[in-house]
Amino acid sequence: MATTFDVESTLTERYQTTVPETVRRALGLKKRDKIHYSIRPGGEVILTRAEATEDDPVVGQFMEFLARDIATNPQRLKVVDAQLVARLDALVGGVDIDLDQPLSADDE
Repeated sequence: MATTFDVESTLTERYQTTVPETVRRALGLKKRDKIHYSIRPGGEVILTRAEATEDDPVVGQFMEFLARDIATNPQRLKVVDAQLVARLDALVGGVDIDLDQPLSADDE
């Protein structure tokens, strides 16, 4: 028969809490780890360690490129003003985009 441990923590005024040490050890949590909450219909909440997601290496490299370019050439930065927003909206404002749709070389 499995042993059950009950622990409590207190919410602060900002609805924050410290995860008790026994829970951190049971889940193998370290600083900056994410926690996943599963809420069941009866109000029971299951707390688990969130699975680490793999970052897209291309996106990471692109973001590093942007950071280097901004640091090297800050004079190239421009404000996104209302005129640019209106121009972009005129170009793509009525286009429906499904971000979950797979990319295909056949679509044109």
